[in-house]
Amino acid sequence: MKPKVVTRFAPSPTGFLHIGGARTALFNWLFARHYGGEMRLRIEDTDRARSTEPAIAAILDGLTWLGLEGDGDVVYQSTRAARHREAVMEMLDKGAAYRCYATQEELAEMRETAAAEGRPPRYDGRWRDRDPAEAPAGVDPVIRLKAPLEGETMVPDLVQGEVRFPNKDLDDLVVLRSDGTPTYMLAVVVDDHDMDVTHVIRGDDHLTNAARQTLIYQALGWEVPAMAHIPLIHGPDGAKLSKRHGALGVDAYRAMGYLPEALRNYLVRLGWAHGDEEIFSTERMIELFSLEAVGRSPARFDFTKLENLNGHYMREAAPERLMAALPPVIAAREDAEAVEAALAAGGRERLAVALPSLAERAKTLVELVDNAAFLWAERPLVMTDKAAKLLEGDAPAHLKALHEKLAAVEAWAMEPLEAAVRAYAEEAGVKLGKVAQPLRAALTGSNTSPGIFDVLVALGREEALARIADQAAA
Repeated sequence: MKPKVVTRFAPSPTGFLHIGGARTALFNWLFARHYGGEMRLRIEDTDRARSTEPAIAAILDGLTWLGLEGDGDVVYQSTRAARHREAVMEMLDKGAAYRCYATQEELAEMRETAAAEGRPPRYDGRWRDRDPAEAPAGVDPVIRLKAPLEGETMVPDLVQGEVRFPNKDLDDLVVLRSDGTPTYMLAVVVDDHDMDVTHVIRGDDHLTNAARQTLIYQALGWEVPAMAHIPLIHGPDGAKLSKRHGALGVDAYRAMGYLPEALRNYLVRLGWAHGDEEIFSTERMIELFSLEAVGRSPARFDFTKLENLNGHYMREAAPERLMAALPPVIAAREDAEAVEAALAAGGRERLAVALPSLAERAKTLVELVDNAAFLWAERPLVMTDKAAKLLEGDAPAHLKALHEKLAAVEAWAMEPLEAAVRAYAEEAGVKLGKVAQPLRAALTGSNTSPGIFDVLVALGREEALARIADQAAA
């Protein structure tokens, strides 16, 4: 019987949940779900100076928003230092590690010599086989892995294929510092082993780490998990993704008005594909996901594609789904207080009615809220230049007549309102646009909006007639 598949996502809480980290979490989550396994979450907070509680909270919140919660309790690496030291002592007992008493001056000299000879800095192994009795007084040793000096270390990567590293380039790395704290390399191996991780899926910037960590596994006599190193995300120009490309935290994408289901769909297509399919439900992602379909080339981040995909999901979403997604978007606005006050004063009901029509015309929730501003605008409306032009000439006369016709409509609903406007246009002997466009301007202050009959219904009888009357009297 094969062991249960266990993946892990192990961010360092020194900042927000980066978009690249979110994709790594998604790939781990999908792979585990595909095989009926688990994705476990580990916070690698051993860098106490840079790890912060707000960053941990932001990472956990971002994963929850994306729907990528881990299975079981969150593991905090900083709580496991005693277990890490225990593993190092085991390595010492096996002769797979040794105490190194090289001073900082000696290490600096090694670096200078390597630089002068044009080679990468490497520890020269001077304490590898030396008698500890020769240790200088007053020097707390580090503990180093006794790495093989010859041959090569092979990483059978599930994305990159077989990757080989000459052992001469993998020097005797430090596994325990002189103050007794474990290094990242050692802690990761011990934690992955103790968490029963079967598959390590992470960015290919960790590929060299995979070789060094393989040596630690072998030194401890543990089975090496399967590894998969996925290419990093680049910007549209092919350069490494940076803030100018969109390398922001997941919380920023939420504030910019993206739905988590759209972002998940977009991220899964950054490096993974299933034919020409672009739209994937979460269930279909789980069904189809495989590491074999992950490419080796860097994926390119494209905001236009993300916006188009988000627009699709907004059009598909139920109004209550969109309404539930709006609070963080509104809270991030400069006019958040004013918008929230307007919603509390009756704007929420109008917005709920207009949402389906607004969603048809927007690609983000931010754009949707911008386009909805007319719903809670105060009278008399401030007109855009284009709207003002629509209200010139015989427009006030048409609006005055329309006001009378609409006021007589008994049921303030789409069909009778549309029938009344069309009947007036026919009666006046003008095309529908000749009366609908001034009506749009009077109701919204703009020349663009959702469908004019949607607008009438959303505003309600009293507010709509008052706005028409304002411009009919102009």
